[in-house]
Amino acid sequence: MFSRLILQIIAAISSLWLATQLVPGVEFVGEIRYLFFAGAVLGFANFFIKPIIKFITLPLRMITLGLFSLVINMGLIWLVTVIFPELVVPLIAPLLWTTLLVWLVTFFLSFYRPRKKEK
Repeated sequence: MFSRLILQIIAAISSLWLATQLVPGVEFVGEIRYLFFAGAVLGFANFFIKPIIKFITLPLRMITLGLFSLVINMGLIWLVTVIFPELVVPLIAPLLWTTLLVWLVTFFLSFYRPRKKEK
């Protein structure tokens, strides 16, 4: 469980940094430590808040065949941009690309998570 939390935090920090480098319009103005704080908050939100929201919105996700999960992820990233004004994601398109980048980095980093050994 602890390794999954660390994975979420590392994925969020690295994907936010990648988004500032790759996604046009996404900027980070300020000290680099605030980017680490923003990534940590996003990682904690993905670990603690996202499962609760996914449970509450289960009927919507079933109706939309899982596409509402994208809206949930976009909402969490938007929440981080509200908390940290140093992170600027101006419009819906950069927010969508940033969300997809966070998902992609988390997906690839999940392969490196230590697994429990079977007996």
